[in-house]
Amino acid sequence: MNEVVNQPASQAEIEAVIVELEQYRQRLVNDIINMGKKIKLSQKKVEQNINEHPEINKIDQILQQLRAQISS
Repeated sequence: MNEVVNQPASQAEIEAVIVELEQYRQRLVNDIINMGKKIKLSQKKVEQNINEHPEINKIDQILQQLRAQISS
C-alpha cells in the first residue's frame, strides 16, 4: 500500500498554486464584469458584487496565507 507522507510544500509548489489561484480569481472577476455589462449594471454595483463574492473572498484569504507562508 502506498502511504502519503505529509511534507511541507516547497516554495516552487506554493508559487505555482498562487499563480493558478490568481488566474482563477481573474477569470471570476472577468465573468462578473461581463455579466454586469450584459445586464447593464452600474460599475459601482459590479465592483460591489466582486467585493462581496464569497468565492473571491475565500481565494483572497488563501492567497494571503500562501504569501505569508512564503515570506516566513
